[in-house]
Order: sequence, then C-alpha cells, then structure tokens
Amino acid sequence: MPHTLDASAVRAWCRLALQALGRAREEIDAINVYPVADGDTGTNLYLTMESAAQSVDAVFDGHAASGHTPDLAQAFRAMSHGALIGARGNSGTILAQLLRGMTEALTDDPAGGAPNGTGAAGEAGDQDSAELLRRALRRAAGSAYLAVAHPVEGTMLTVATEAATAAERDGGGPVSVARAAHQGARTALAATTGQLAVLGRAGVVDAGGRGLVAVLGALADALAGEVPMGPLADHTAPVPYGCRDEDGSDPHVVPGGPAFEVIYLLEASDTALPALRGRLDALGDSLVVVGGDGLWNVHVHVDDAGAAIEAGIEAGRPYRIRVTHFGDQTRERPDTDTHVVPDAVSRHHEGAGDSGRPPERVRRAVVAVVRGDGLADLCAQAGATVVAVRPGDPPASGEIAAAIRRANAREVVLLPNDVELRHAAGAAADRARADGVRVALIPTRSPVQGIAALAVHEPARRFDEDVVAMTSAAGATRYAELAVAEHQSWTMAGICQAGDVLGLIDGDVAVIGGNLVETGTIVLDRMLAAGGEMVTLVLGAGAPPDLADRIEAHVQAGHIAVDTVVYQGGQQTCPLLIGVE
Repeated sequence: MPHTLDASAVRAWCRLALQALGRAREEIDAINVYPVADGDTGTNLYLTMESAAQSVDAVFDGHAASGHTPDLAQAFRAMSHGALIGARGNSGTILAQLLRGMTEALTDDPAGGAPNGTGAAGEAGDQDSAELLRRALRRAAGSAYLAVAHPVEGTMLTVATEAATAAERDGGGPVSVARAAHQGARTALAATTGQLAVLGRAGVVDAGGRGLVAVLGALADALAGEVPMGPLADHTAPVPYGCRDEDGSDPHVVPGGPAFEVIYLLEASDTALPALRGRLDALGDSLVVVGGDGLWNVHVHVDDAGAAIEAGIEAGRPYRIRVTHFGDQTRERPDTDTHVVPDAVSRHHEGAGDSGRPPERVRRAVVAVVRGDGLADLCAQAGATVVAVRPGDPPASGEIAAAIRRANAREVVLLPNDVELRHAAGAAADRARADGVRVALIPTRSPVQGIAALAVHEPARRFDEDVVAMTSAAGATRYAELAVAEHQSWTMAGICQAGDVLGLIDGDVAVIGGNLVETGTIVLDRMLAAGGEMVTLVLGAGAPPDLADRIEAHVQAGHIAVDTVVYQGGQQTCPLLIGVE
C-alpha cells in the first residue's frame, strides 16, 4: 500500500536506503576516483545513512513509550541530525546537507506548505504532499551547493540538481514525483563521465552520485509502499586499503594532492563560520561545512592536519575528530632504531660524541615546551626533549630551535603547550626546517593537550601517522586552569576582585569563585556537561595538598563513568591545570 509523505515513510526510506547502499557499497567504493581515489565513498555513505536511520528509530522508540507516533517534522529532523553527527567523508557530508535541506523545506517553508512541525503534510491530499516533496528536493540541492566551498559539476551535486529539476517537471502525486527524481538522478549520473575529466579517464560515473541514486530510489520505493527487508548483513567491512598498482604506486594517492582528510563536529556560532571557511579553504581543498543551529560537520583535505584542527578550536569546540591519511607514497624506510632512550637524547650535543665523531641522528624526537619541574620530568619520561619555561621569562625562538638541534633527530614533533608561545615555536620550526629537519608543529595550547599528545606518541609509526594521532588527541582535549586574580578587572564572567579565583575554560574566564575547590568543581561540571571520559589534573607549586583529592572525589560522585589522573606539575603560574578528553 502506498505511503503518504509522513513519519512512517521517512523511517521506511531510511531502512530501504541503508539496504540499497549496503548492496551497492563495494561497487561504489570500487569506482571512487574523485575527489580522492581512496576507495571508501560507498562505505562512508552507508555509515552516514546508518547514523540517520538509528536516529529515526530512536525517535520512534521514544514516542512509543508514551503511546504516540512522531510527526513528519520530528522524523525528518531526527534523520538529518543523525546524518550530520555521523557523516563520513566528502560524500557523506554532502548527503547530510541534502537531508538537512529537505528538512528545512519541510519544517520551515516560508510559503506555508510545510507542516510547521505538526506533521500534517499529506493530510490535505497527495498533490500537497507532492508539491512539498518538490520543494524539499530543490531546497536540498541548493543547500548542498552552498555547503561546498568550490562546487564541481559532474558530482553528486549535479545529480541532486537534476533530480530536483525532474521532480519539478512531474505533475503527479508523491510516488510519481519521487520516481521522476530517481530517473532524473540516473540520467544525470550517466552523464557525469563526460562532465568530469578524471571520471572520463577512469571510465566510471561519479561514486557519490551513484550513492545518491540509490538513496533516491529508496525514497521512491518507500513512498510506493515497499517494505524493508529483515536485518542487514554487515556491509561495513572496508575495501582493502594500501594496495598497490603493478608499478608499485599507491592507487589511492593523488600526486600533488593533500595528504590528509580531516573531519570533525564543531559547536560554534553562525558568525564564526565565515572566518573558519576562509582559513580552511586556504589550507586545502574539498572543503564542505554543513549543519546549523550551532552544530556543524566540517570536512576538508589538507597537508597540515594540525592547522585544520586548530582552525576549529579558534571557531568553537571541535570533537569527534577523525584524521585519515590518503596513502603511503611518502613511506620512509629508516636505517636506524626508531626507539630512543629519552635521557640519551637529552645528552646529545651538537659537537662530537665520546668517539670523536658526531653522534648519529636518531629518527624522531618530540620537543615539548613546559612550565614547572614536575611537567618537565613527566614529558621527559614520555620521551620528549624539554624546553623549560622560567617564570616571567618565556623562551625565544632561538632557545626552542636549539632544543630541536639538541634532540639530534631527522624528524621532530614540536609541542608549544601555550598559546603565547605558538609564534616563537613556529619560528623555531622554520629555522629547523631550513637545516633539513622535518618538523611538525602541533598547536597544543595547554600542557594538558601536550600530555594527551604524548600519551599516543608512537615512534615506530610513520611520521605522518604519528603526527595525525598526536594532533587528534590534543584537539580532542579541552583545557582549563585556575588562577588567582591580582587586581580588580573586567572578565567575560563579570567583574573580579583581587584574590578571587578565576576558572578559565579554553583560555576565557568562565567562572569567578571564592576558593579553589569551589571554582574547580564548577569548571569541571561545565566541561563534563559536554561529555568526557578522562579528567587530567596537573597541580601547581602552590596548590593546597588536598585540592586534587577533593576535586577527584567530586568527579567520582557526580560523573561515575569518568576516570581521573593526577600529576604534580610544579608550575608557578597557576595552582591547577585541567584537561578533559
């Protein structure tokens, strides 16, 4: 029996689309050559749709508990939100925006045809539902074009546009409109081979467009009354990656193209997005930013993954950060042991060793800039060469560059661990690169981010992979600190008086309190409200002896699934540093 355009049809659409993408996943992966031939477009679309379907099921389950059924608007919002938070890859991110565009047309249509959240679409007749679907498909295509920094024809954007055009030409009911959109998408897909040179050379159609055809076919089937099949087989196993062509090259690498795909969810205001887009667009390509209402999914291809994550940190709060290396044509074959004893590294001098010859350069080292003897010891134990920051005397770029030379490595990961030291660290990195050292600067803004990065450091990995893992760990760590106000001043949290305890979250004053324990617990509660699994407490030189115990007890009482680790940092500048991962 045909469905009207209602919540049940949305649920059926999600399930049928998931089945269709599951069946086509390997085919879509195999023809994926644009924008990067990484063989995962089908898998990314499947996982994105799976997240959307799970979100819709959750809404139905929630309403069933109270004996109700969700309306059309609620089902569409759940689908688009699920796709947004679960979007994978370039194609999955665009699919999420297509679904969001449809949701906007169905729930906020200015012409008054939308149900205004009441779920009344279709109750006035098939023609009204058909017109609503036409507008939704057009809005979807338009919003997807706006989300992509540099739209390219011959992609799923073109397929979406032609599907909407075909739907607008059809004068029938919802099923007829959906069938027309599906056919228009199929026709557009066949033409992509001649629209995009890379597709023509490979003799394939656009992979993302092929996935969209499957999704639109499922929409038509859902409205026609097709019933989703039983439980799905596992279609998520990825196509083997890292395979090589007959000439030994990696087919998943675009010569001269960016090395990494960076994706993260971002909590940020609409006003922060233009600057973010500008920064990311300058860093790489394939930029897609989708979402709204304070939550965005950011996708970009770059060489500097750390800079892409730092741009997100400056715009808001990035999380669920995923960084993928596109291939391993830059794989290095070291001829020295990749494991370095930290103390041995710190004892290397720029001159000759005991034998009278210059010491052999090690493969890789980490250089960390830290404040406090405890932090210095902690970083050294983790394998880092340390640049100690003296109170009131921040290191200049020359001092950091000297530490890079002292590490005596061909590759160096540099952790500044302070916003104010970023420029000095950057200058030091440039000086080291001029001397032939490969340096990656990870934009750690606090020692707790540096600790998180060091925790995942693995010198046996390839340099790019190690930098990606460390950058992701740092970017996923929110940071805070407690400080004591020295005089009356204005802050973002109000006016503070001399002696007040200030709680700074991500560099901004968020709490003004009367004592360290009170302020620290408020800061942690605010940070953990956004989620977290691990709390790191780094005690300063002047911290009361029971500070860590009392804050740790508060965490255990109010956040039982969160672990806490405590370090004696010895920093003079603040009594407590806090990290939340």
